[in-house]
Amino acid sequence: MDVVKAMSVFVTVVEEGSFSKAADKLDTSGAAISRQISALENYLGALLIQRTTRRLSLTEPGEALYERGKQILVNIAETEAVVGQYAIRLSGAFRISAPLSFGIHQLAPVLPEFHRRHPDLVFDIDLSDRIVDLIHEGFDLAIRITHEPSPNLIARKIAPVEMIVCASPDYLAKQGIPRTPDELTEHETLGYSYLNSNDSWVFYDANGMETSVKIQPTVHSTNGDLLRHLALAHGGIMAQPDFIVGDDIANGTLVRILPEWTFGKFNLYVVYISRRFLPAKMRVFIDYLVEVWGEKYST
Repeated sequence: MDVVKAMSVFVTVVEEGSFSKAADKLDTSGAAISRQISALENYLGALLIQRTTRRLSLTEPGEALYERGKQILVNIAETEAVVGQYAIRLSGAFRISAPLSFGIHQLAPVLPEFHRRHPDLVFDIDLSDRIVDLIHEGFDLAIRITHEPSPNLIARKIAPVEMIVCASPDYLAKQGIPRTPDELTEHETLGYSYLNSNDSWVFYDANGMETSVKIQPTVHSTNGDLLRHLALAHGGIMAQPDFIVGDDIANGTLVRILPEWTFGKFNLYVVYISRRFLPAKMRVFIDYLVEVWGEKYST
């Protein structure tokens, strides 16, 4: 008996709610479905489905197999996709969404090597900080930096991203250096419009205690690089990821403040619609991002 095939049939029966509907979906007969289920029950030595003339109901072993079986089938499909990359050439359209600044600073430098490995893929990359609708806008996946990804999507954590609160030396010399998050209310601030907490900046101390500060930005923007330029021109205090301001901190044109506090808890994620039968191009691309970024951002 092909256990994997029988398990796939079993999961389909449960999800469709009847043998006949499962047979229609799998383009086979009800008798063939019944034989597969009976063979699986004999193999496992347990009744999986209670059959009546009106409905089907799962037994306790059936419920356990359904939950585990779904994940087993997903794991098999993903393994086949990964292994399959070595047997086939990845090709076709590949539509990706990424934040604007991240796409320019981080995604652009690593794409040439991936394209060299898979020259038959045709990329369509949308750089925007807005949250795109993967289904209705036709994206294969999106790269996002957030506290928590949407529960409606499958998310793969790639690495943590450090957020840095900073300002120019001239601004701090004139306005003073805030020593606690609460003192930010006395300063000019530059706000990122898509921040999860809006204008409430969340800090954590060394003991993990949370402090939230409501700021009133003099400028809002949907792009971090624009805020960086304003900060460099002594326009106020901002919070931006290290890949935007890291060089400025290193050369002293921006100064980190409140270094003993952590600004939020952000991670870099790849999000997509479904884990089941993940296309090889997506699996290979996600693994590539882990390869090039996992150690770079890991602390």
